[in-house]
Formats: sequence, structure tokens, C-alpha cells
Amino acid sequence: MLTELLSELKFKATRSSGAGGQHVNKVSSKIECVFDLVNSQALTEDQKQLLLKNSASRLTKDFKLILTCDESRSQHKNKELVIERFLQIIKKGLTIPKKRTPTKIGKSVVEKRKEKKKKQAYKKALRQNPKLD
Repeated sequence: MLTELLSELKFKATRSSGAGGQHVNKVSSKIECVFDLVNSQALTEDQKQLLLKNSASRLTKDFKLILTCDESRSQHKNKELVIERFLQIIKKGLTIPKKRTPTKIGKSVVEKRKEKKKKQAYKKALRQNPKLD
């Protein structure tokens, strides 16, 4: 599955900004990686739906995942970094979160809250003007 996923990636090298002097104007070291989620053959329909749900903010309108990397001056290093990021996103997107089981509030917590309420009520009762009968 991993090799199939990596074979579906499309890479494009462009000119990078940043440090490098005159060399940066000649070399295309920035890597752009595009993954078409909807047309992927490596993922099942269930996996696609899970990724659509979990990674919706990272996808374009036509459900493509676009990642760029220009951290290094080396095109090969940038390609390795972008592949690493892509695999992390896919792994995180395919994990199903554990369902939270609701728990009851402990007796001691309820008792503490009631005791605190009683103290607060007593404190406020002391603030009232004395009743002259």
C-alpha cells in the first residue's frame, strides 16, 4: 500500500525563495507534492471517506492534497521531507479516535460542591442588614 501511495504522488520542482544568493535564481529546489485523494487506487472507499472527514481543512476544492517544502537548498532533501510529511498526514487522517466513555461525578466532588455552596450562602447571609423585629 505504501509503494502504491507513493507512486500516486506528483512532484513539481520550482524556484525556492530564501537564502542561496545568486544560486537560488538558477536552481529549482522547492518541491510541490500533489495527491489526488478521490482518484487514488491505493486507498479503499472507507479510507477515502475517513481522510475526507479528518483532513478536510488541508484539501483543495477538488479534493487534492498539496504540500510544499523549501526548507533545504537540496531538491532531494526537500522531496524526502515532503514525502515524510505526506505519510504523517495520511497516518493521522486514517486513525480512528477512541470513543469517550462518559463517567459519573464522584460522591466526594458532589459533597465538596454542596459544602462550598453552604459556606457561600452563609457568607452572603451575614452581609444582609439585621432585621429589627
